[in-house]
Amino acid sequence: MSILYNIFIHLLIFGMKVFSFFNDKTKKGIEGRKQSVDIIKSKLSTTDKVIWMHAASLGEYEQGLPVLEKLKERFPSNKILVTFFSPSGYDNVVKKKNIADVICYLPFDTKRDVSDFLSYLNIELFFTVKYDYWYNLLNELKNNNIRTYVISAMFYENQSFFTSYGKWFVKQLKNNITWFFHQTQHSYFLAKSIGLVNASVTGDTRFDRVKKLKNRDNHVDFIHKFIGHDKAIVFGSSWQAEEKLAKMIFEKNQNVKLMIAPHDLKRVENLKNIFPNAMLYSELSSPKIQSFNSTILIIDSIGLLSKLYSFADIAVVGGGFHDSGLHNILEAATFDVPVIFGDHYKKNPEADDLIKFGGAKSFEQENEAAEFVLYLLNNNEELKTMSENAGKFVSEQPDSSELIMKKILSF
Repeated sequence: MSILYNIFIHLLIFGMKVFSFFNDKTKKGIEGRKQSVDIIKSKLSTTDKVIWMHAASLGEYEQGLPVLEKLKERFPSNKILVTFFSPSGYDNVVKKKNIADVICYLPFDTKRDVSDFLSYLNIELFFTVKYDYWYNLLNELKNNNIRTYVISAMFYENQSFFTSYGKWFVKQLKNNITWFFHQTQHSYFLAKSIGLVNASVTGDTRFDRVKKLKNRDNHVDFIHKFIGHDKAIVFGSSWQAEEKLAKMIFEKNQNVKLMIAPHDLKRVENLKNIFPNAMLYSELSSPKIQSFNSTILIIDSIGLLSKLYSFADIAVVGGGFHDSGLHNILEAATFDVPVIFGDHYKKNPEADDLIKFGGAKSFEQENEAAEFVLYLLNNNEELKTMSENAGKFVSEQPDSSELIMKKILSF
C-alpha cells in the first residue's frame, strides 16, 4: 500500500504542476514550495528548538492557534514554525501579525522532500489540525522520535479509514500519532472503533479564541452612527446566495440596517450593482459624506468582520447555501447574536450544536431564510431568546486548549 501511496503523491504533484499553467492559486503553491527549505535555512538554525504546527488552510490555522499561543507562553525560548498546504491559508496568515517565527509551505509528501526538509529542523513537538495527514511526513517524524499530535481531530463515517482499503492508513496513524484530541464524542468513538485509542475529547479550540473577542475593544469607526437606533444585520463572508437574501430583506423592510462583508473583495462590484445606493465603508471618512442616507453598508475593507458582529442583532453567515463550506459562525454567536445560514455544513458540527441549543437556524432556500429573518425583526421576544442562547452556547464550552496543554505536558 505504501508503494501505491507514493505513486499517488507523485501523480498529485504532476497534476498540480500541469494545473498550475491554468490556475494562479495552484501556481503560487508550486512556486512557494520551492522556497520552503531556503526560508527555513535563513530563519532557523539546527540548534533552535522548534514547535511546529501544520494547517491545511486558514480555518485549520485558527483552530490550532489557541494551542500554539499556550505552547509559546509555556516555552518562550522555542521557535514557532507554521506550515500550510493551501496558498489561501499561507497568504492570509503571512499578511497578519502572528506569533510564528517562520511561515512556509509544507513540502510535497515524498520521502526525499520530507527528509530534506526535516534535516534543517530540530523539532521538539509537531501537531497537525483536524484531518490533514501526510503519511511520509508522519512516518519520518516518528523515526526521529518526535511527539506528534492531532488538534481538533474530526473523523467521519465516509472517510477512507472506514473502508476495506483504509487499514493501511489506520495503521500509519496508530503507529505515528502520539495522541488525538477530538472535537466531538462522535469523532472519538469512530476513531476508537478502528483502534485509534490514544485519544481524548477536548472540544473545539475555536471557542477559546472567539471567547476572547468579546472582551477586546470592538470599536469600529462610523458604525454606531450608521446604525443609529435601528436594528442591524451583518452578512458575514457573503457569497451570491447571501447577497440574494440581503436583497429580499431590503425589499421588504427599509427600517433595518444591513452590513454586507463579502467573502472576497472581488464581489464588491457585484454588490454595488445589486445595491446602487449602498455606501462603501472605505468612503465613510470622506468629507463628502455629510450624512448616512442609505440603509446598506458594503464592507470593502479586510479585518473588520469579527468586530462588526458586536454591533449586530442578527448575523447571516455565508457559505452554507452551497458546497464551498460554511464560514465561522462562532464569531457572531459569542456576541449573543443569533446566526442564520444554509444547510450545507456537514463538516461543521458546531452548526448542529448551535441549532440544537436554540441560537441558530439553517435553511435550504434563501427565501425561507429571508422570511425567518423578517419574522425575527418583528418578534423581539424570540429574537432576545435566540440571542441569549447563542451567547450561552459559546460561553459554556470547555477551555479546549487548556485541556490539550495539560495532556501534552503530561508526556
